[in-house]
Amino acid sequence: MSTVSVREAKTHLSRLLMQVEAGEEVVITRAGEPVARLVAIGPKRPRQAGRLKHAIEIGEDCEAPLPDSFWTGED
Repeated sequence: MSTVSVREAKTHLSRLLMQVEAGEEVVITRAGEPVARLVAIGPKRPRQAGRLKHAIEIGEDCEAPLPDSFWTGED
């Protein structure tokens, strides 16, 4: 875990983000006191094709024209 000042964090944010992505934690200090901890949000999950295959159901009338009430705003 490395410790940097607010000034250094602002100046070297890209470098600090690379460190965090590599698994390191960075503590940001103001006047020598810790005020924040920069950590990775977690690994990205790989995309999985078909993961929501059964979560969505398309009705048989999905291509039917919309009713006139849709266009006029009437119920």
